Amino acid sequence: MSGGPELGATGAGPPTAAGPPTAAAPSGATEGCGSRETAPCYRTGLGIDAHRFAPDRALVLGGVRLRDTHGLAGHSDADVLVHALMDALLGAAGLEDIGHYFPDSDPKYAGADSVELLRQVVRLLHERGWRVGNADAVVVCEEPRIAPHRSSMKRVLALALAIPEERLGIRGTTTEGMGFPGRGEGILAQAVVLIER
Repeated sequence: MSGGPELGATGAGPPTAAGPPTAAAPSGATEGCGSRETAPCYRTGLGIDAHRFAPDRALVLGGVRLRDTHGLAGHSDADVLVHALMDALLGAAGLEDIGHYFPDSDPKYAGADSVELLRQVVRLLHERGWRVGNADAVVVCEEPRIAPHRSSMKRVLALALAIPEERLGIRGTTTEGMGFPGRGEGILAQAVVLIER
């Protein structure tokens, strides 16, 4: 192959990196974000959680106690909806998962109020400059029906997330008899969140 001198040949200089110089990060910038004054930063997070039914447990969903028996098994109050929101927030901020901050091996979280744990996650984000923009969640189960309790759930969770209720969506759906929710073995919840700084 002819043309320019080979690398390392006599008279040939060392290879140099191509491309424009890297600009310095603006004052107040954080990794992956622009200046707080001029360029808002947004991130999304996805959270999924599932728990099986337990006959001797109260059922708590979205911070609302729905019944005293046939609830969900878990170390805390097993609020599957709140747990999905927590994991979505932690993921959006690039942090560890729920188990890292609230391990089920720690006795102090036995029977813990998941809404209080959610408040702690929101504070953790606030300390890093993040605030919740909006959140949307779906609860997958054959029963109970979510619609009659939606308003109460939104009131409790919007307060914990520090957002207006209109920025929080909560819906219920079924799998029409398919999978573990369809067989009545448990409940699954999925949440997506937007955080901003």
